[in-house]
Amino acid sequence: MWSVRFSDSQRDALREMLGEHEELTAAQQGALDSLDLARWDELPEATLDWDCLAELASAQGIGEADVFWDLTSGMPARRRRFQVVKKAA
Repeated sequence: MWSVRFSDSQRDALREMLGEHEELTAAQQGALDSLDLARWDELPEATLDWDCLAELASAQGIGEADVFWDLTSGMPARRRRFQVVKKAA
């Protein structure tokens, strides 16, 4: 997976380039749809509980990025109390 940051004019130019195709492949249509959702600054009220994210990552023994992707794919965002159970050696 790639992550890039475009200026508004770069994003608009990319949207126009994709729009010039008569027929878009599924990947191109997905890219075009993503460009419409790429304006994070249009969501100033969007927040993420970073402390909870770090706590979940630590409890699962995974990185914070993995927890972030879990949250964006539908995992409930509300904080749950959990107990870390260590396996006997």
